[in-house]
This record gives sequence, C-alpha cells and structure tokens, in this order.
Amino acid sequence: MTALDRVRAELAFAGCDGWCYAERIDRPGTGLGLGLGQDVPVVVASMYKLHLMVAACRAAAAGALDLTQRVVITPTEHTPGPTGFALFADDVEVSVRDLVRMMITVSDNTSAEAVQHLLPVGALDETLTALNLGDTVIRGGVGDQQRLTVSELGAQDWQDAAHLLATDPATDQVHAYDPAYVSHSTPRALCQLMRAIWTDTASDPRQCAFMREVLGQQIWPHRIASGFPTSSTAVAGKTGTIGRIRAETAVVQPDGEPPVVVCVVTRAARADAVLPVVDASIGRIARILVNEARTDAEQLR
Repeated sequence: MTALDRVRAELAFAGCDGWCYAERIDRPGTGLGLGLGQDVPVVVASMYKLHLMVAACRAAAAGALDLTQRVVITPTEHTPGPTGFALFADDVEVSVRDLVRMMITVSDNTSAEAVQHLLPVGALDETLTALNLGDTVIRGGVGDQQRLTVSELGAQDWQDAAHLLATDPATDQVHAYDPAYVSHSTPRALCQLMRAIWTDTASDPRQCAFMREVLGQQIWPHRIASGFPTSSTAVAGKTGTIGRIRAETAVVQPDGEPPVVVCVVTRAARADAVLPVVDASIGRIARILVNEARTDAEQLR
C-alpha cells in the first residue's frame, strides 16, 4: 500500500473527504512533495489568519504599522467567537503584536478583526502578490463569513447558525463550504506561505522569527501535533474550522532534521460540532506525509 493509499484509508475511516500536501522546506520544487488534491481550492476558515499575520509583519518591517502600538478592544463591537478576547465582557488594552499572538495561538476572532482593521490599505493584497500566492483569495474576514452563513440559513445570529451547521444535515451545501464564496487557497499554496515564514522570505528575518515563535505557541494539540511524539518533534501551525471543515497547516520539525511543511484539509460527512476521529485522522495523515517526505529526501543524499 502506497502512502497515498494509506491517506485515502484514513479519510475513509474518519468519514470525510480530504486534500493535503507535504514537502521538505529545504527542497522546494524538487518534485518530492506528496499530496492528494494539493492544487484544488479549499476553504481556509481560520487559516486566513496566517495571511493576516504575514501582512501585519510585512507592514511592520516597512514602517507602516507599529506592533508596539497600544489599542483598546471592546469585544462586544467585534465578531463573536469561542476563544480569546471574543469571550471577554470588558474592554482590553493590548499591543498590536499581542493581538497578532492571540489571533494565532487561540484563533481569536476579535483579535483577527482588529488586526485586519489596523492593516494599511492594500496590505493584504500586496502580501498575496509579493509571495506569489495567486491561488489564494481572502474575502473579508471571519465576520463576513459568519454574516453570509447567518443570512443564508435565516438564523437569528451566529450562535444559532453554528447550531444549525452542527445538527442539520440539510446545511451540507451552504456557501461556507464552497471555496467560490469564501476565503480559499490550496494545500500547496498554504504550505508555500509557511515555507516563506521559515525561510525568512515572508518578511524580514526579525519578523519571520516572531511569526515562527507565535506559530509554535498555538495551543491546539488535537490535529497535526497529535500524530507526532512531542518529545522529539516540534510542531508549529494554525488550525481552521467551520462546520464540517477541519484543517491545519503546520511545520513539523523532527530533532536534528530539516523541517517539513504539511497541510491537511478535511470535510466530514457528519455535521457534529465535535468529531475527534476526524481531528485524529488529520494527525495520522500528516505523519504519513511527513515521513514520506523525510524518506524521499534521504534518497537524494
């Protein structure tokens, strides 16, 4: 059974469709990357926050955004979410740098919306162009996606819409799951973005070091990190979730070896809000792909 056969078996066992890609960071363009539907447009969900982070750091490197600037966040004025400042009842004063940190480490929607509002005009589009991410389209932010879904489902609010997504099989075809209507990229392009961060080409070396640090602080261990022994492998990444879509893009760093970038995006057949079997499959698929990338690279030596 080939590596991709094992990936297909994992997806079938978990009851989901999937798209994925992995490649050693120090060997781009060698043809040794391995994937399944790696050039198919996929919904990025909260992984769009990776692009926001890079745009903010590029603006900081250009002197157009001060990451030490203090801003006051009123959570009730921003998009709701299940983590971070989105849960707070009172105003918070915080630096732009730590807004970026909250946006990535706990996937805070409030922080993401604040960062997006602070970006210089055109900074996000400039980032996509400069990094040659032509397969990536960012349509607004998480608030726009929530409003689209609330309107389409005729829900009272986002909480009501999220409940419908999790419990009603008839919501399988909502626009939130269609890349044509929401922010999208491809597994290969998401890996390309992470590679740029790890090779100091996404911004200047100082800002790239900051981004690597923040990505290494993500608190979610249930997807890609679950496939690797934490004592000998570091995992830094960003998850994305909306309804049936569960995903993560990460850099996996085995001790003493070059890092491997990997992206796994899944769409579950079931609409349950919590599907541990799918989360675990993302870790197992990542391990299959990363181990294959490590093995193929060794054969070039």
